[in-house]
Amino acid sequence: MENFTAGIEKITGIIWGLPMMLLLLGGGIFLTIRLGFFQFRYFPHIMRQTFGKIFSKPDSSEGSLTPFQAATSALASTVGAANIIGVPVAIAFGGPGAIFWMWVVSLIGMAAKYSEVVLGVKYREKNEEGEWVGGPMYYIDKGLGWKPLAAFFAFALMIEVIASTMVQSNSLATTIQGAFNVHPAVTGGIVMVLIGVVVYGGITRIGKITEKFIPFMVGVYIIGSLAVVIANASMIPSVFAMIFEYAFTPISAAGGFAGAGVAAAIRWGLARGVYSNESGMGTAPIAHATAKIDHPAKQGFWGVFEVVVDTLIICTMTAIVILSSGAWTEVAPAQASNMVTVAWAEVFGDNIAGSFMSVALFMFVLSTVIVIIYYGEKQAEYLFGTAFSKFMRLVYIAAIFVGAIGGLQLIWQFLDILLALVIIPNVLALLFLNKEVKEITNDYFQRVYKKKHTVVEADYKKAQK
Repeated sequence: MENFTAGIEKITGIIWGLPMMLLLLGGGIFLTIRLGFFQFRYFPHIMRQTFGKIFSKPDSSEGSLTPFQAATSALASTVGAANIIGVPVAIAFGGPGAIFWMWVVSLIGMAAKYSEVVLGVKYREKNEEGEWVGGPMYYIDKGLGWKPLAAFFAFALMIEVIASTMVQSNSLATTIQGAFNVHPAVTGGIVMVLIGVVVYGGITRIGKITEKFIPFMVGVYIIGSLAVVIANASMIPSVFAMIFEYAFTPISAAGGFAGAGVAAAIRWGLARGVYSNESGMGTAPIAHATAKIDHPAKQGFWGVFEVVVDTLIICTMTAIVILSSGAWTEVAPAQASNMVTVAWAEVFGDNIAGSFMSVALFMFVLSTVIVIIYYGEKQAEYLFGTAFSKFMRLVYIAAIFVGAIGGLQLIWQFLDILLALVIIPNVLALLFLNKEVKEITNDYFQRVYKKKHTVVEADYKKAQK
């Protein structure tokens, strides 16, 4: 069994090394160039259309969720434990300079996230129950005519959600047991009931929950982190100096930090940027396809919004907390996941910091599992119809309990391989459908954007007279 596990880990290491990095990063660079660097040229406009429209009514009745609900539903699967654990690991092995490269790849990844959301909306359709459904399986099938590849994507993601649900549930149950001495079976049972109540309400209930839950969850984490940053305010200038300096020069060992070269900073920064917001992974368009929107590009902007919130705000806040507090030199790389707790403990004390991180993990995992179960259901629906999707819902809910008590761990070993099998078809589809994304983008900026700005300019001139 050990040899089998070692073999799987070796295969996973190869796939998720240079090949996957080149695919995701290379795809993002190609789409950024193909779309004329739109995420930089029109960034203020994109922010006005997202942050500025959070409380606005939807443009169209064609959809199940508001644009913001669709975005928070997609964010629910990306904003989570990785924001608290992934960033410290990147700093532990790549140094402060890794954060610079995380920013770079996230800015590039906006093009991939935007593209898949645009295609998800363009190729969506109504299912047997009159709900809007979409995602990579639909644009691979209808946009490229590659039905076997679409089915392959759907099947791989449908199975991947089982493994992912188990891993998330086990991580949560283990943490709760350590912090509050609650048996994993109890945690698994409670989480199973809570999630079951939400997912049986369908995407409409999920949207209503996430639009309140995600802002609250993110807000509490940012406020707590700001308290740590303010307590270490004198260190902020040196933090940013380190991030930029060590992105291009090696850094020596300091305390528990073993030192890192430029190559390590690039590798770990790129990995954190690529994985933190799921750009190009194909999951976000499944949620965004349900949005009430009158132009695909408008919903695509919410994909950019997700990258800003997940990586440029939350991950950056985590990095500043760790670097300004000095936790990155106090904690050994093997315990990197504890860095945020150590940093918080300096301000709030060990008990409050430890309890908060346990509760935060509980909230993060809860939101993530709710949304990925919906993703899995939609794959089952695409392959075998709505009746089978309801059966898979039961399978996913049962997997929560099984994972919590540590069952079927053999399936967990295949998680990263299954995820790779999901990503490859999606990125290929984005590259082959780049012309359609370009046309939709041009249509928006030449027709909607220019018209709006022409009217505003005319009104301004009229007012001046």
